[in-house]
Amino acid sequence: MARRLHTRGAGTKGPPDPPAKAAASEDSPASAKPLLRWDEVPDDFVECFILSGYRRLPCTAQECLASVLKPTNETLNFWTHFIPLLLFLSKFGHLFFLSGGDVPFHHPWLLPLWCYASGVLLTFAMSCTAHVFSCLSLRLRAAFFYLDYASISYYGFGSTVAYYYYLLPSLSLLDARVMTPYVQQRLGWHVDCTRLIALYRALVLPVAFLLAVACTVACCKSRTDWCSYPFALRTFVFIMPLSMACPIMLESWLFDLRGENPTLFVHFYRRYFWLVVAAFFNVSKIPERIQPGLFDIIGHSHQLFHIFTFLSIYDQVHYVEEGLRQFLKAPPAAPTFSGTVGYMLLLVVCLGLVIRKFLNHSEFCSKK
Repeated sequence: MARRLHTRGAGTKGPPDPPAKAAASEDSPASAKPLLRWDEVPDDFVECFILSGYRRLPCTAQECLASVLKPTNETLNFWTHFIPLLLFLSKFGHLFFLSGGDVPFHHPWLLPLWCYASGVLLTFAMSCTAHVFSCLSLRLRAAFFYLDYASISYYGFGSTVAYYYYLLPSLSLLDARVMTPYVQQRLGWHVDCTRLIALYRALVLPVAFLLAVACTVACCKSRTDWCSYPFALRTFVFIMPLSMACPIMLESWLFDLRGENPTLFVHFYRRYFWLVVAAFFNVSKIPERIQPGLFDIIGHSHQLFHIFTFLSIYDQVHYVEEGLRQFLKAPPAAPTFSGTVGYMLLLVVCLGLVIRKFLNHSEFCSKK
């Protein structure tokens, strides 16, 4: 009996069962094996409203790699992040090794940029890996997507490290000499903002660290029946670390950020526009929700989600680079290894422990 279209979290039922098609025989050559429909693969491999273009299960690693050149429903998921990966490799390679500046690539001033660059590159690399090798086995599929979630949390924390050193020090909002008279003039409060700002600076990185771990746990749990709307939850969780950029938004409301730093203002708000668009496609499952089967190979929501997340990071790189340029003109105390790379290494250990815990429980390895 044909299986019902798997749309857990979508809130709709699938279309009428199509006539069952016989899967390719096991003894035929790999190149001759046809792509499968949604009713010919296990439920845990079925994507919402995607009816065709599935690879056979289980695939070998060689077959997975070969599939990136075939019209499957995962092919453009790979390419929409592999091409940006190459672009950012070139960009960061130029910044570290070919910019012609006076700061060598190993200088402490560049430690936050190394943290940020590693996050950007890792999240694109893990996304590519997860989409290519997602049909090796059920357990490996879960492992790759857990690593994908962890890499996004790693990237979010790396972004916060870059903000902390390159962007936040230049904000009037975090300058007690500016904020104390501003609060007194606007609100009539005689408050010395020095301690509040010092407390905020002391808590930014620890809070961002805990948030990265918590987001990874939530995303991993979303792959179980515990979560009715996994895509909405993951989108919300991915957005949570972006709250660490709130001071930049407040700066634009309270002060003339557009006039003082137009590069930051334009790219910051354009980045968040791309993120809103990406979130819309990831949650709504449009356009495949409207016409299931039409966008299986080209144009489905996850491909659009990839494209707009790439555009958001592309804009972010621009204003992080501008922040670095301003930082190098008058650098404060040099970033420390423990306050940058040390944090990132500790986060890797914590995220690894989270993934190991979920993989050791079979219930977390058998859902979408």
